Amino acid sequence: MKFFKNKLTVTIIVLSVTFLVLITQSAERSKISFVESGIGTVVNPVQGVFYKINKKVRNSIGFVLNIPDVKKENVELKSKNSKLESQLVEYKSLKDENERLRKMLNFKNQHSEFNYVGADIIGKSGGNYLDEFTINKGSNDGISKGMVAITNEGLVGQVIATGGSWAKVQSLSNENLAVSAMVDSTKENSGVVKGFKDSQNNILAKLYFLPMDSKIKEKDIILTSGLGAMYPKGIRIGEVKIIEVDKGKVMKNAIIKPYVDLRKIEEVFIVIPKVMPNNKEEVKY
Repeated sequence: MKFFKNKLTVTIIVLSVTFLVLITQSAERSKISFVESGIGTVVNPVQGVFYKINKKVRNSIGFVLNIPDVKKENVELKSKNSKLESQLVEYKSLKDENERLRKMLNFKNQHSEFNYVGADIIGKSGGNYLDEFTINKGSNDGISKGMVAITNEGLVGQVIATGGSWAKVQSLSNENLAVSAMVDSTKENSGVVKGFKDSQNNILAKLYFLPMDSKIKEKDIILTSGLGAMYPKGIRIGEVKIIEVDKGKVMKNAIIKPYVDLRKIEEVFIVIPKVMPNNKEEVKY
């Protein structure tokens, strides 16, 4: 069997050489002989096979030789992609910040009865890290204990301590904070809003002390009432989600979803009365 394989190989080589010679000789002739035609018929398929194999080998060698260039290009593309992703995140952050500041500026322009000091939140503390915020403005900027913190969306809380360049704000999620409130649709103003968390620990608020005949309903808007002069009147607090009747059935309560998402805020306005009392420890609105 080996003899026949070797013989076949030799025959193919001889035929290939013969065919090449005939091609060279016939290059100057316009016609080829019957024998030359027959040889061509046999050899052409074999040449085709060798050509395809040679082409694949050359392509494979070329790919192997180009691997370093491919790796380099891949590293460069990954680096460019990483830079583009970083730029996209930075762009989105700047876009969100500009949108927040635009809304806050609009709010300030629409509520010109007070002065405002804008501040960034630089720290969070408390039981759930949302009960208190530290801001980067303080008494040097005209901020005093008792002043109210808001965003363009609504009430955040109240200043409870100040330093020269900082202040602490107790947020609406803190159950110790009490805000005189009003139902916008009925103008009932006997309620008080405090921080509240449901069984899933969601940060909500609760309106207490409404009379049993109150017409409050779901989706009603709750505002600051201004009673007691501790909060400016008309600041949005939240939207009613659930109406409850207390166990003694003598009053109604309402669970509220605050308009301000305390998990996401980054800046606040401190509301400053245009006329401050002589005793700055008694801020009144």
